[in-house]
Order: sequence, then structure tokens, then C-alpha cells
Amino acid sequence: MRSITRVSEPTTVPKLEIQMLHDRVLVRLSAEEGERRSSGGIVIPATAQVARRLAWGDVLGVGSNVRNVKVSDRVLFNPEDQLEVEVQGEAYLVMRERDIHAVATERTEHGTGLYL
Repeated sequence: MRSITRVSEPTTVPKLEIQMLHDRVLVRLSAEEGERRSSGGIVIPATAQVARRLAWGDVLGVGSNVRNVKVSDRVLFNPEDQLEVEVQGEAYLVMRERDIHAVATERTEHGTGLYL
């Protein structure tokens, strides 16, 4: 199943369709994990911060070979190892599925558990 992500600006800029290929995943960093500004006013991108903890992001697109992640999942990954791309002024990360450490899910109170 292919996933096509539509990225649009509120102005007259046309929408772009981004189709991820193979095992690639397109992720938007959570607002709290994004770029920050130093005390001198220098903008530090999220992927340039060193010695940071793992970061959470939202999946916006997946390639045809991605099996364990779907669009709108919240995923945990290391932002230092990812590629940053800018589309119409917004920063996104492109990574392989294997670089994702965890997928957050909502807890169901009435579901049965699997115990190993």
C-alpha cells in the first residue's frame, strides 16, 4: 500500500505530492523537539544538536516496503542520524524504517495482553 503525503502552504503555493520510496519514512519533529535558538541568536536545527536524547516525531509518509509504521504514527528515533529536508519552508526528516526505535500506541484498558 502506497502512502502519498500532501504538503501545502496557506498561500497560493501549489500542493506537493511526496511519495516515499522503498523503506523510507517521512517524519515531522514534534514541536518540543524542533530547532532552537542560541543565546547569540543562532538557529540550531534539530538534527544538529549533539548529545541529545532520542526524539519523538509524527509520520507523514511511508514507502511501499515499510511494514511496521503507518502514517500518523508517533515514532521514537535518534535525530542525529537522520537527513533533514525542507519542503516549502517546513523542515522534515527522512529516515529508514530500521532507524525507528519505537512506535507509540494508545493504551486500551479492555484489551487482552500477550504474555511471553
